[in-house]
Amino acid sequence: MTTDKPYLTGHFTPVAEEVTATELTVEGTLPPELTGRLLRNGHNPKPGITPTHWFKGSGMVHGIRLREGRAQWYRNRWVHTPALNGAPYMTDHGPDLTASAAGTHIIEHAGRLLALCEANLPFELTPELETVGAYDFDGKLRTAMTAHPKEDPVTGELHFFGSSPFPPYLTYYVADTKGEIIHNAEIPGATASLKHDFALTRRHVVFIEGNVTFDPTEHSGIPYSWSDQQPSRIGVMPRGTDGAQHIRWFSTEPGNMLHVANAYEDSHNRIVLEGPTVDREGFHLSWNWWTGTPGRGTEPVSRSYTHRWVIDTTTGTVDEEITDDLPVEFPTLNENYLGTEHRYQYAISFPDENGYGGYGIAKYDRTTGARRIHHAGDARMPSEALFVPATNTTREDDGYLLTVISDLKQDTSHLLILDASGLNHVATIHLPHRVSAGLHGTWIPD
Repeated sequence: MTTDKPYLTGHFTPVAEEVTATELTVEGTLPPELTGRLLRNGHNPKPGITPTHWFKGSGMVHGIRLREGRAQWYRNRWVHTPALNGAPYMTDHGPDLTASAAGTHIIEHAGRLLALCEANLPFELTPELETVGAYDFDGKLRTAMTAHPKEDPVTGELHFFGSSPFPPYLTYYVADTKGEIIHNAEIPGATASLKHDFALTRRHVVFIEGNVTFDPTEHSGIPYSWSDQQPSRIGVMPRGTDGAQHIRWFSTEPGNMLHVANAYEDSHNRIVLEGPTVDREGFHLSWNWWTGTPGRGTEPVSRSYTHRWVIDTTTGTVDEEITDDLPVEFPTLNENYLGTEHRYQYAISFPDENGYGGYGIAKYDRTTGARRIHHAGDARMPSEALFVPATNTTREDDGYLLTVISDLKQDTSHLLILDASGLNHVATIHLPHRVSAGLHGTWIPD
């Protein structure tokens, strides 16, 4: 395998085989209430394959089963899509929605495990992480599906969208608790801007269009690039079957946001949206690493800072600000608060563009403005930190953060469990091999 690509070296060195291990070693005391499965996805090309872009590497899902104080098993499996074995994404008839990397995210809804990549159909997996095949919601999903659907914590409905560089640029969907699509609509006014994530509030759906848009001259295999001519906007759409008819687009300062922390209506009925965002230089810094541009180094660095937008739909104005100067990504929260005002949110901190700082897990108190960091340690890189609520509690931050650590010095990985309230160590579960740094995952309680 070619090793000059940064996304194939160091923390990102692909795992070369599928493994199943049982009765994992636990340091500390594993809370019995953490009974369920942690699943995490990420790009992991097969040996001998060098993708032209980090995002084109085939997906591998890692699973860890916890049960009543024990770590029962670990297993990792490639998602067996046509692309895993080299099938082209494009055919003579257009894009093949089944030729997916399926390496961005994995979710569970209505009893189905779905591995996601925003340019394609989801792929269904068994509970043992074996591939079932492409899933199109019984023929009702005719577009690609975002890698970041939102499950409403009140209704249990799954909200998601399909984005395309060609018309229709944006299609919105709602699936009920049985997994059946009950609503879809093409969204007027959308453009070919890259739409990776979105937000859901109690009364609105919020779409984000940044300055990164379709570019057929980009030859990395991911045909998008920064454009100063592409407007940066936020689309606010009322929830409901006729919401698309009433969407409004609000202009914002140039930038691009990949991941939403949360959004909600405040006491003045304004919409508050937060998430890490990059400017032009920050985007190019990341893009050059993702494509393996020579001289960019092996470690990803960031200029992704947490932004806040306050959208007043009455006056038509948008106030925006950078709320913190720590480079972060992969924001998470207690998802019982998704769509409503929350106090706490979490993220992974990165070295800045000069290589200063290190990896860690950051916690923000949005009421006091305090920021706390659990430093991962030398040559250790954490994955997205998933919040798992404790049982029988009313405090928002009473729960656990679960993150998979890549340890280069020891050439190992472990699942780190922190107390979310104080970021204190709770337990460490040792995995049978080093897990390559990945993207998003989910906790599925029993």
